[in-house]
Amino acid sequence: MKHNFRIIIGMLLLAIPLCLNAQVKPVKKDNPNVPKTEISEKKESKGGLEMPKISGYVQGLYQANLGMVGDSADRHLELSDNTFRMRRVRLSVEGTLFKGLTYKIQGDFSRSPMLVDAFLKYKVCNEFAIQLGQFKTPFTLESPINPVNLEIFDYGESVKYLGGYDDVCGVGGLGRDIGLMASGSLFPVQGEEGVLYNIVDYAVGVFNGNGPVSTDNKGKDDNNRKDLVGRLNVHLGMKALTLSGSYYYGQYSNGYSQGARNRWAGGVQYDDGNIIIRSEYIGGATSWQDYNANHQSGIEEIYEIYKYNDGFYAVAGYNFRLGKDKSQVLMPVLRYENFITKTDEEQSESEATNWYTIGVNYWPLKSVNFKLDYSLIQQDISTSHRVVGILSYKF
Repeated sequence: MKHNFRIIIGMLLLAIPLCLNAQVKPVKKDNPNVPKTEISEKKESKGGLEMPKISGYVQGLYQANLGMVGDSADRHLELSDNTFRMRRVRLSVEGTLFKGLTYKIQGDFSRSPMLVDAFLKYKVCNEFAIQLGQFKTPFTLESPINPVNLEIFDYGESVKYLGGYDDVCGVGGLGRDIGLMASGSLFPVQGEEGVLYNIVDYAVGVFNGNGPVSTDNKGKDDNNRKDLVGRLNVHLGMKALTLSGSYYYGQYSNGYSQGARNRWAGGVQYDDGNIIIRSEYIGGATSWQDYNANHQSGIEEIYEIYKYNDGFYAVAGYNFRLGKDKSQVLMPVLRYENFITKTDEEQSESEATNWYTIGVNYWPLKSVNFKLDYSLIQQDISTSHRVVGILSYKF
């Protein structure tokens, strides 16, 4: 019953903009019943309710994991598991309610109907816009990239573990949360054809901290604090070069523990349409409460334990243009990732994992993408292998 109710709500959310826009019919220029003056007025008028844009994408994935088994005399590589699955099935409806005010509703249907995005955004000017609802938090350089456009099959491990996808604190999901955000672009650089780029892009917001409504937390904040998240991107001398810094300051509660959730990131990217190089460091401090019974006083003491994480990735690729019209794109790609979990700041006890990935990213059409990646995964005491192929279609 609850599942059916969510489906009905999702259908209504998609249908409401369509119903509203059905009342606004475009005026054809060759309509003899409409005076030319009225046509001109409507043509010059900016804003107003417009027909929504419906888009989406589908990703089908195959993944095989392999590991070393056997003793030293007969140690060999063996397939541990492999599967086909639908990675993402997204449908979006977005449009303009009136000049400057836009909306977006996005759902995912790969497992069950799940709300991904639902927000209103009012752009006052290029320097300032305000956004309210559920959307991606402004943290890390990689998170804003659409997963279809990533160089490998998914976001980096450090982005997922510290960026709200599969966070080490046990809350969040999809890199999104519910909140209020301000954003804008400052200091435009002019060219012969107008603004070439802006030197500074910023985004800062307050969020619940427990992730989107589609997770077990149902999007409800269960502490009296709001999380503060911000990102600042600077383009020095050219649009292709980006220096980025972001910070996350908040608290979490996952049902069995609660504490601080602080994150910081700094990175650089060069992307001129052919060469893509991106590297980022992401750090985090996560605390949780523990209890210790004081036998002398008979009082149970509460104290905090901290876990520290350091993440790093570097990715590089080059787009080769193929075909007679150069419409096909083939990108060989290399990626290195490192993620460390420490029990204290001095790193006296730590666990480290390294990922070495080589892959190919191919666009035979603008709407179709295929990625094939191989990863060598090295942990402190084990080595494993991963092969992933993912086919994406967007519309």
